[in-house]
Amino acid sequence: MELLRIGAPKDRDRLERLVERPSHTRDIETWVRPIVDAVRRRGDVALIELTRKFDGVRLTPARIRVSQREIEAAVDKVPPKLLRALKTARRNIEAYHRHQRRASWTMKARSGAVLGDRIVPLRRVGVCVPGGVAPLVSSMLMTVVPARVAGVEQIAVVTPPKKAGAVSPAILAACHLCAVDEVYRVGGAHAVAALAYGTRTIPRVDKIVGPGGVFTTTAKKLVYGTVALDAPYGPSEVLVLADGSADPRWVAADIVSQAEHGTGHEFAILVTTSLRLARQVQAAVQTQLDELSIRPKVRNQISRGIALVVAPSMTKAVAFTNAFAGEHVEIIARGARRLSKSITNAGAIFIGPYSPVPVGDFAAGPSHCLPTAGGAAAFSGLSVDDFVKRISTIECSRDTLEKLAPVVEAFAEAEQLPAHAEAVRKRLER
Repeated sequence: MELLRIGAPKDRDRLERLVERPSHTRDIETWVRPIVDAVRRRGDVALIELTRKFDGVRLTPARIRVSQREIEAAVDKVPPKLLRALKTARRNIEAYHRHQRRASWTMKARSGAVLGDRIVPLRRVGVCVPGGVAPLVSSMLMTVVPARVAGVEQIAVVTPPKKAGAVSPAILAACHLCAVDEVYRVGGAHAVAALAYGTRTIPRVDKIVGPGGVFTTTAKKLVYGTVALDAPYGPSEVLVLADGSADPRWVAADIVSQAEHGTGHEFAILVTTSLRLARQVQAAVQTQLDELSIRPKVRNQISRGIALVVAPSMTKAVAFTNAFAGEHVEIIARGARRLSKSITNAGAIFIGPYSPVPVGDFAAGPSHCLPTAGGAAAFSGLSVDDFVKRISTIECSRDTLEKLAPVVEAFAEAEQLPAHAEAVRKRLER
Protein backbone atom coordinates (compact mmCIF):
# COMPACT_ATOMS: atom_id res chain seq x y z
CA MET A 1 0.00 0.00 0.00
CA GLU A 2 1.43 3.31 -1.08
CA LEU A 3 1.09 6.49 0.94
CA LEU A 4 1.26 9.46 -1.42
CA ARG A 5 0.99 13.20 -0.89
CA ILE A 6 -0.65 15.61 -3.29
CA GLY A 7 1.86 18.39 -3.96
CA ALA A 8 4.92 16.32 -3.11
CA PRO A 9 7.30 16.35 -6.13
CA LYS A 10 8.43 12.76 -5.53
CA ASP A 11 4.83 11.51 -5.71
CA ARG A 12 3.71 13.52 -8.76
CA ASP A 13 4.39 10.82 -11.37
CA ARG A 14 2.74 8.08 -9.33
CA LEU A 15 -0.36 10.19 -8.74
CA GLU A 16 -0.58 10.90 -12.46
CA ARG A 17 -0.38 7.17 -13.23
CA LEU A 18 -3.18 6.52 -10.74
CA VAL A 19 -5.40 8.97 -12.60
CA GLU A 20 -4.47 7.68 -16.07
CA ARG A 21 -5.03 3.96 -15.35
CA PRO A 22 -3.83 2.72 -18.76
CA SER A 23 -6.14 0.28 -20.49
CA HIS A 24 -5.29 -3.41 -20.36
CA THR A 25 -7.50 -4.24 -23.32
CA ARG A 26 -5.02 -3.01 -25.93
CA ASP A 27 -2.49 -5.59 -24.77
CA ILE A 28 -4.81 -8.52 -25.34
CA GLU A 29 -6.68 -7.41 -28.44
CA THR A 30 -4.44 -9.64 -30.55
CA TRP A 31 -5.66 -12.61 -28.49
CA VAL A 32 -9.34 -11.70 -28.59
CA ARG A 33 -9.73 -10.73 -32.25
CA PRO A 34 -9.24 -14.32 -33.55
CA ILE A 35 -11.90 -15.52 -31.08
CA VAL A 36 -14.41 -12.95 -32.32
CA ASP A 37 -13.59 -13.70 -35.96
CA ALA A 38 -13.95 -17.45 -35.44
CA VAL A 39 -17.47 -17.09 -34.04
CA ARG A 40 -18.43 -14.61 -36.76
CA ARG A 41 -17.31 -17.04 -39.48
CA ARG A 42 -18.18 -20.44 -37.99
CA GLY A 43 -20.98 -19.75 -35.55
CA ASP A 44 -22.00 -22.59 -33.24
CA VAL A 45 -19.06 -24.79 -34.25
CA ALA A 46 -16.57 -22.18 -33.05
CA LEU A 47 -18.69 -21.47 -29.97
CA ILE A 48 -18.56 -25.13 -28.94
CA GLU A 49 -14.81 -25.39 -29.60
CA LEU A 50 -14.04 -22.24 -27.61
CA THR A 51 -16.25 -23.26 -24.68
CA ARG A 52 -14.35 -26.54 -24.48
CA LYS A 53 -11.01 -24.70 -24.69
CA PHE A 54 -11.67 -21.96 -22.15
CA ASP A 55 -14.28 -23.49 -19.82
CA GLY A 56 -13.44 -27.19 -20.13
CA VAL A 57 -17.07 -27.96 -20.99
CA ARG A 58 -18.24 -30.07 -23.92
CA LEU A 59 -21.39 -28.67 -25.48
CA THR A 60 -23.59 -29.74 -28.36
CA PRO A 61 -25.75 -27.34 -30.38
CA ALA A 62 -28.79 -28.59 -28.48
CA ARG A 63 -27.18 -27.79 -25.09
CA ILE A 64 -26.03 -24.24 -25.83
CA ARG A 65 -29.40 -22.88 -24.77
CA VAL A 66 -30.56 -23.58 -21.21
CA SER A 67 -33.98 -25.20 -21.24
CA GLN A 68 -36.98 -23.59 -19.59
CA ARG A 69 -37.31 -26.66 -17.38
CA GLU A 70 -33.77 -26.17 -16.06
CA ILE A 71 -34.45 -22.50 -15.38
CA GLU A 72 -37.62 -23.24 -13.45
CA ALA A 73 -36.00 -26.07 -11.48
CA ALA A 74 -33.22 -23.74 -10.31
CA VAL A 75 -35.65 -21.80 -8.10
CA ASP A 76 -35.98 -24.79 -5.76
CA LYS A 77 -32.19 -25.16 -5.52
CA VAL A 78 -31.60 -21.66 -4.19
CA PRO A 79 -31.49 -21.13 -0.40
CA PRO A 80 -34.61 -19.33 0.85
CA LYS A 81 -32.51 -16.49 2.27
CA LEU A 82 -31.01 -15.77 -1.17
CA LEU A 83 -34.37 -16.10 -2.89
CA ARG A 84 -35.84 -13.49 -0.54
CA ALA A 85 -32.85 -11.23 -1.21
CA LEU A 86 -33.32 -11.62 -4.98
CA LYS A 87 -36.96 -10.61 -4.73
CA THR A 88 -36.22 -7.61 -2.50
CA ALA A 89 -33.39 -6.40 -4.74
CA ARG A 90 -35.55 -6.81 -7.84
CA ARG A 91 -38.30 -4.67 -6.30
CA ASN A 92 -35.81 -1.97 -5.28
CA ILE A 93 -34.11 -1.89 -8.67
CA GLU A 94 -37.44 -1.76 -10.47
CA ALA A 95 -38.80 1.04 -8.28
CA TYR A 96 -35.70 3.16 -8.84
CA HIS A 97 -35.62 2.69 -12.60
CA ARG A 98 -39.32 3.42 -13.06
CA HIS A 99 -38.45 7.03 -12.20
CA GLN A 100 -36.05 7.12 -15.18
CA ARG A 101 -38.65 6.34 -17.83
CA ARG A 102 -39.15 9.05 -20.43
CA ALA A 103 -42.32 9.94 -22.26
CA SER A 104 -42.63 10.79 -25.93
CA TRP A 105 -43.37 14.47 -26.53
CA THR A 106 -44.25 17.03 -29.21
CA MET A 107 -44.00 20.79 -29.46
CA LYS A 108 -45.05 23.46 -31.94
CA ALA A 109 -42.09 25.52 -33.08
CA ARG A 110 -42.21 29.23 -33.96
CA SER A 111 -42.04 28.21 -37.63
CA GLY A 112 -45.24 26.26 -37.21
CA ALA A 113 -43.56 22.85 -37.51
CA VAL A 114 -44.71 20.14 -35.13
CA LEU A 115 -41.58 18.55 -33.68
CA GLY A 116 -41.06 15.80 -31.17
CA ASP A 117 -39.28 12.74 -29.84
CA ARG A 118 -40.70 9.25 -29.84
CA ILE A 119 -39.22 6.98 -27.16
CA VAL A 120 -39.04 3.42 -28.47
CA PRO A 121 -37.69 0.40 -26.55
CA LEU A 122 -34.98 -1.68 -28.19
CA ARG A 123 -36.33 -4.92 -29.63
CA ARG A 124 -33.62 -7.36 -28.56
CA VAL A 125 -30.81 -7.01 -25.98
CA GLY A 126 -28.00 -9.37 -24.96
CA VAL A 127 -26.86 -9.38 -21.33
CA CYS A 128 -23.44 -10.66 -20.19
CA VAL A 129 -23.54 -12.12 -16.68
CA PRO A 130 -20.09 -13.00 -15.28
CA GLY A 131 -19.76 -16.37 -13.61
CA GLY A 132 -16.13 -17.40 -13.91
CA VAL A 133 -14.81 -17.13 -10.35
CA ALA A 134 -18.23 -16.68 -8.72
CA PRO A 135 -21.76 -16.24 -10.11
CA LEU A 136 -22.48 -12.51 -10.14
CA VAL A 137 -26.22 -12.92 -9.74
CA SER A 138 -26.57 -9.26 -8.76
CA SER A 139 -25.28 -8.23 -12.20
CA MET A 140 -28.12 -10.18 -13.78
CA LEU A 141 -30.67 -8.14 -11.85
CA MET A 142 -28.83 -4.85 -12.39
CA THR A 143 -28.97 -5.27 -16.17
CA VAL A 144 -32.18 -7.16 -16.86
CA VAL A 145 -34.52 -5.21 -14.57
CA PRO A 146 -33.80 -1.79 -16.20
CA ALA A 147 -34.29 -3.43 -19.60
CA ARG A 148 -37.64 -4.81 -18.51
CA VAL A 149 -38.71 -1.43 -17.13
CA ALA A 150 -37.75 0.17 -20.46
CA GLY A 151 -39.99 -2.29 -22.32
CA VAL A 152 -37.36 -4.35 -24.19
CA GLU A 153 -39.17 -7.10 -26.08
CA GLN A 154 -36.53 -9.87 -25.97
CA ILE A 155 -33.70 -10.34 -23.45
CA ALA A 156 -31.00 -12.97 -23.98
CA VAL A 157 -28.58 -13.78 -21.13
CA VAL A 158 -25.16 -15.37 -21.69
CA THR A 159 -23.22 -16.77 -18.74
CA PRO A 160 -20.29 -19.21 -18.62
CA PRO A 161 -20.95 -22.86 -17.71
CA LYS A 162 -19.38 -24.67 -14.80
CA LYS A 163 -18.45 -28.33 -14.51
CA ALA A 164 -20.49 -30.63 -16.78
CA GLY A 165 -22.10 -27.57 -18.36
CA ALA A 166 -24.17 -26.58 -15.35
CA VAL A 167 -25.19 -22.94 -14.92
CA SER A 168 -25.37 -21.33 -11.49
CA PRO A 169 -28.81 -22.02 -9.97
CA ALA A 170 -28.73 -18.51 -8.44
CA ILE A 171 -28.32 -16.91 -11.86
CA LEU A 172 -31.05 -19.11 -13.36
CA ALA A 173 -33.40 -18.36 -10.46
CA ALA A 174 -32.85 -14.64 -11.00
CA CYS A 175 -33.52 -15.11 -14.72
CA HIS A 176 -36.79 -16.84 -13.85
CA LEU A 177 -37.83 -14.05 -11.47
CA CYS A 178 -37.17 -11.47 -14.19
CA ALA A 179 -38.84 -13.49 -16.97
CA VAL A 180 -35.70 -13.61 -19.12
CA ASP A 181 -36.58 -14.93 -22.58
CA GLU A 182 -33.40 -16.91 -23.35
CA VAL A 183 -30.36 -18.12 -21.39
CA TYR A 184 -27.22 -19.51 -23.05
CA ARG A 185 -24.43 -21.40 -21.28
CA VAL A 186 -21.56 -19.55 -22.95
CA GLY A 187 -19.45 -16.67 -21.67
CA GLY A 188 -16.44 -14.51 -22.37
CA ALA A 189 -15.34 -13.09 -25.70
CA HIS A 190 -16.95 -15.88 -27.72
CA ALA A 191 -20.35 -15.20 -26.13
CA VAL A 192 -20.05 -11.51 -27.01
CA ALA A 193 -19.28 -12.41 -30.62
CA ALA A 194 -22.27 -14.78 -30.76
CA LEU A 195 -24.61 -12.03 -29.54
CA ALA A 196 -23.15 -9.51 -31.98
CA TYR A 197 -23.12 -11.62 -35.15
CA GLY A 198 -25.62 -14.35 -34.35
CA THR A 199 -25.25 -18.11 -34.79
CA ARG A 200 -27.70 -20.84 -35.74
CA THR A 201 -28.61 -21.18 -32.05
CA ILE A 202 -28.22 -17.61 -30.78
CA PRO A 203 -29.99 -14.88 -32.77
CA ARG A 204 -28.08 -11.60 -32.96
CA VAL A 205 -29.06 -8.72 -30.70
CA ASP A 206 -29.33 -4.97 -31.14
CA LYS A 207 -27.28 -4.10 -28.07
CA ILE A 208 -24.95 -5.86 -25.62
CA VAL A 209 -24.80 -4.78 -21.99
CA GLY A 210 -23.26 -6.02 -18.78
CA PRO A 211 -19.89 -6.22 -17.05
CA GLY A 212 -17.16 -8.80 -17.57
CA GLY A 213 -13.47 -9.48 -17.44
CA VAL A 214 -10.87 -7.95 -19.68
CA PHE A 215 -11.54 -10.48 -22.49
CA THR A 216 -15.25 -9.72 -22.49
CA THR A 217 -14.60 -5.97 -22.42
CA THR A 218 -12.14 -6.19 -25.30
CA ALA A 219 -14.55 -8.29 -27.36
CA LYS A 220 -17.29 -5.72 -26.80
CA LYS A 221 -15.03 -3.00 -28.16
CA LEU A 222 -14.24 -5.10 -31.23
CA VAL A 223 -17.91 -5.63 -32.14
CA TYR A 224 -18.93 -2.01 -31.54
CA GLY A 225 -20.75 -0.73 -34.61
CA THR A 226 -22.16 -4.13 -35.43
CA VAL A 227 -24.16 -3.74 -32.22
CA ALA A 228 -24.63 -0.93 -29.74
CA LEU A 229 -22.84 -1.11 -26.38
CA ASP A 230 -23.21 0.27 -22.90
CA ALA A 231 -20.42 2.05 -21.00
CA PRO A 232 -16.89 0.64 -20.62
CA TYR A 233 -16.80 -1.67 -17.60
CA GLY A 234 -13.52 -2.91 -16.25
CA PRO A 235 -12.08 -4.02 -12.91
CA SER A 236 -13.83 -2.59 -9.87
CA GLU A 237 -12.81 0.76 -8.35
CA VAL A 238 -13.57 2.68 -5.20
CA LEU A 239 -12.30 6.07 -4.10
CA VAL A 240 -13.08 7.05 -0.52
CA LEU A 241 -13.02 10.81 0.10
CA ALA A 242 -12.63 11.32 3.84
CA ASP A 243 -11.58 13.75 6.53
CA GLY A 244 -10.31 13.07 10.04
CA SER A 245 -13.82 12.28 11.31
CA ALA A 246 -13.98 9.00 9.37
CA ASP A 247 -13.70 5.69 11.20
CA PRO A 248 -10.52 4.04 9.84
CA ARG A 249 -12.01 0.56 10.29
CA TRP A 250 -14.95 1.41 8.07
CA VAL A 251 -12.75 2.99 5.40
CA ALA A 252 -10.45 -0.05 5.46
CA ALA A 253 -13.44 -2.38 5.11
CA ASP A 254 -14.64 -0.47 2.05
CA ILE A 255 -11.19 -0.60 0.46
CA VAL A 256 -10.79 -4.33 1.08
CA SER A 257 -14.32 -5.13 -0.13
CA GLN A 258 -13.68 -3.64 -3.57
CA ALA A 259 -10.15 -4.97 -3.88
CA GLU A 260 -11.25 -8.53 -3.12
CA HIS A 261 -12.59 -9.06 -6.66
CA GLY A 262 -9.07 -10.29 -7.20
CA THR A 263 -8.12 -9.69 -10.84
CA GLY A 264 -5.14 -7.65 -9.72
CA HIS A 265 -6.36 -4.62 -11.69
CA GLU A 266 -8.79 -3.22 -9.11
CA PHE A 267 -8.25 0.25 -7.62
CA ALA A 268 -9.11 1.10 -4.01
CA ILE A 269 -8.01 4.58 -3.01
CA LEU A 270 -8.35 6.72 0.07
CA VAL A 271 -8.10 10.47 -0.50
CA THR A 272 -8.00 12.32 2.80
CA THR A 273 -6.93 15.54 4.42
CA SER A 274 -5.75 13.59 7.49
CA LEU A 275 -2.32 11.92 7.55
CA ARG A 276 -3.33 10.29 10.82
CA LEU A 277 -6.38 8.68 9.19
CA ALA A 278 -4.27 7.44 6.26
CA ARG A 279 -1.87 5.67 8.61
CA GLN A 280 -4.72 4.22 10.67
CA VAL A 281 -6.39 2.90 7.51
CA GLN A 282 -3.09 1.40 6.37
CA ALA A 283 -2.88 -0.61 9.58
CA ALA A 284 -6.59 -1.48 9.56
CA VAL A 285 -6.43 -2.88 6.01
CA GLN A 286 -3.65 -5.28 7.02
CA THR A 287 -5.56 -6.33 10.15
CA GLN A 288 -8.73 -7.03 8.19
CA LEU A 289 -6.85 -8.99 5.54
CA ASP A 290 -5.49 -11.20 8.32
CA GLU A 291 -8.99 -11.69 9.74
CA LEU A 292 -10.84 -12.44 6.49
CA SER A 293 -10.91 -15.79 4.72
CA ILE A 294 -9.94 -14.32 1.35
CA ARG A 295 -8.60 -16.69 -1.32
CA PRO A 296 -4.75 -16.78 -1.34
CA LYS A 297 -4.58 -15.63 -4.96
CA VAL A 298 -6.76 -12.63 -4.18
CA ARG A 299 -4.75 -11.84 -1.07
CA ASN A 300 -1.56 -11.67 -3.16
CA GLN A 301 -3.15 -9.31 -5.68
CA ILE A 302 -5.23 -7.18 -3.36
CA SER A 303 -2.63 -4.57 -2.41
CA ARG A 304 -1.54 -3.74 -5.98
CA GLY A 305 -4.20 -1.12 -6.56
CA ILE A 306 -4.51 0.23 -3.02
CA ALA A 307 -3.22 3.77 -2.55
CA LEU A 308 -3.54 6.18 0.36
CA VAL A 309 -3.44 9.78 -0.84
CA VAL A 310 -3.06 12.70 1.55
CA ALA A 311 -4.25 16.11 0.33
CA PRO A 312 -3.31 19.49 1.86
CA SER A 313 -6.94 20.64 1.71
CA MET A 314 -10.41 19.33 0.92
CA THR A 315 -10.40 21.46 -2.23
CA LYS A 316 -7.33 19.59 -3.47
CA ALA A 317 -8.88 16.28 -2.41
CA VAL A 318 -12.05 17.01 -4.41
CA ALA A 319 -9.98 18.05 -7.44
CA PHE A 320 -8.10 14.73 -7.34
CA THR A 321 -11.38 12.86 -6.95
CA ASN A 322 -12.82 14.50 -10.07
CA ALA A 323 -9.61 13.88 -12.00
CA PHE A 324 -9.70 10.20 -11.04
CA ALA A 325 -13.35 9.89 -12.19
CA GLY A 326 -13.89 6.69 -10.27
CA GLU A 327 -16.55 4.05 -10.61
CA HIS A 328 -17.59 4.33 -6.95
CA VAL A 329 -16.94 7.45 -4.87
CA GLU A 330 -17.69 7.30 -1.17
CA ILE A 331 -17.77 10.46 0.92
CA ILE A 332 -17.14 9.92 4.63
CA ALA A 333 -16.59 13.43 5.91
CA ARG A 334 -18.30 16.29 7.66
CA GLY A 335 -20.83 17.90 5.32
CA ALA A 336 -20.83 14.86 3.04
CA ARG A 337 -24.00 15.85 1.20
CA ARG A 338 -22.62 19.33 0.51
CA LEU A 339 -19.31 17.86 -0.65
CA SER A 340 -21.13 15.47 -2.98
CA LYS A 341 -22.32 18.43 -5.06
CA SER A 342 -18.66 19.17 -5.87
CA ILE A 343 -18.12 15.70 -7.35
CA THR A 344 -18.77 15.93 -11.07
CA ASN A 345 -16.99 12.77 -12.26
CA ALA A 346 -18.17 9.52 -10.69
CA GLY A 347 -20.13 6.46 -11.72
CA ALA A 348 -22.05 6.61 -8.43
CA ILE A 349 -21.63 8.67 -5.26
CA PHE A 350 -22.20 7.12 -1.83
CA ILE A 351 -22.93 9.84 0.68
CA GLY A 352 -22.16 9.51 4.38
CA PRO A 353 -20.67 6.80 6.59
CA TYR A 354 -23.71 4.49 6.35
CA SER A 355 -23.71 4.28 2.54
CA PRO A 356 -20.99 1.74 1.68
CA VAL A 357 -20.55 0.53 -1.89
CA PRO A 358 -21.89 -3.00 -1.21
CA VAL A 359 -25.33 -1.48 -0.54
CA GLY A 360 -25.25 -0.13 -4.09
CA ASP A 361 -23.77 -3.36 -5.44
CA PHE A 362 -26.65 -5.47 -4.21
CA ALA A 363 -29.67 -3.79 -2.73
CA ALA A 364 -30.31 -0.04 -2.98
CA GLY A 365 -31.74 0.23 -6.51
CA PRO A 366 -29.44 2.07 -8.97
CA SER A 367 -27.63 -0.28 -11.33
CA HIS A 368 -24.13 -1.25 -10.25
CA CYS A 369 -23.02 -1.41 -13.89
CA LEU A 370 -20.86 1.72 -13.86
CA PRO A 371 -18.04 3.17 -15.99
CA THR A 372 -14.49 2.45 -14.83
CA ALA A 373 -10.93 3.47 -15.74
CA GLY A 374 -11.83 7.16 -15.89
CA GLY A 375 -14.91 6.54 -18.06
CA ALA A 376 -17.07 8.34 -15.51
CA ALA A 377 -15.75 11.63 -16.94
CA ALA A 378 -17.94 11.03 -19.99
CA PHE A 379 -20.17 7.97 -19.39
CA SER A 380 -23.05 7.27 -17.02
CA GLY A 381 -24.09 4.12 -15.22
CA LEU A 382 -26.53 1.73 -16.84
CA SER A 383 -30.08 3.06 -16.85
CA VAL A 384 -33.41 2.82 -18.64
CA ASP A 385 -31.96 5.20 -21.26
CA ASP A 386 -29.61 2.43 -22.36
CA PHE A 387 -32.56 0.32 -23.50
CA VAL A 388 -34.52 2.85 -25.54
CA LYS A 389 -33.88 4.94 -28.61
CA ARG A 390 -35.21 8.37 -29.48
CA ILE A 391 -36.78 8.92 -32.88
CA SER A 392 -37.26 12.57 -33.76
CA THR A 393 -40.42 13.57 -35.66
CA ILE A 394 -40.88 16.58 -37.96
CA GLU A 395 -44.18 17.64 -39.48
CA CYS A 396 -44.46 20.81 -41.61
CA SER A 397 -47.40 22.49 -43.33
CA ARG A 398 -46.97 24.33 -46.64
CA ASP A 399 -46.86 27.64 -44.76
CA THR A 400 -44.10 26.34 -42.48
CA LEU A 401 -42.09 25.06 -45.43
CA GLU A 402 -42.33 28.49 -47.06
CA LYS A 403 -40.93 30.09 -43.89
CA LEU A 404 -38.03 27.63 -43.70
CA ALA A 405 -37.24 27.53 -47.42
CA PRO A 406 -34.79 30.50 -47.38
CA VAL A 407 -32.85 28.85 -44.56
CA VAL A 408 -32.68 25.52 -46.41
CA GLU A 409 -31.61 27.23 -49.64
CA ALA A 410 -28.84 29.17 -47.88
CA PHE A 411 -27.38 26.04 -46.34
CA ALA A 412 -27.74 24.08 -49.59
CA GLU A 413 -25.84 26.77 -51.46
CA ALA A 414 -23.09 26.96 -48.84
CA GLU A 415 -22.64 23.18 -48.80
CA GLN A 416 -22.94 22.84 -52.60
CA LEU A 417 -25.98 20.60 -52.45
CA PRO A 418 -28.37 22.06 -55.04
CA ALA A 419 -30.68 19.04 -55.02
CA HIS A 420 -31.44 19.70 -51.36
CA ALA A 421 -32.76 23.15 -52.23
CA GLU A 422 -34.66 21.78 -55.22
CA ALA A 423 -36.48 19.25 -52.99
CA VAL A 424 -37.99 22.25 -51.19
CA ARG A 425 -38.59 24.46 -54.25
CA LYS A 426 -40.57 21.81 -56.12
CA ARG A 427 -43.04 21.59 -53.25
CA LEU A 428 -43.59 25.36 -53.33
CA GLU A 429 -44.18 25.68 -57.07
CA ARG A 430 -47.65 27.03 -57.86
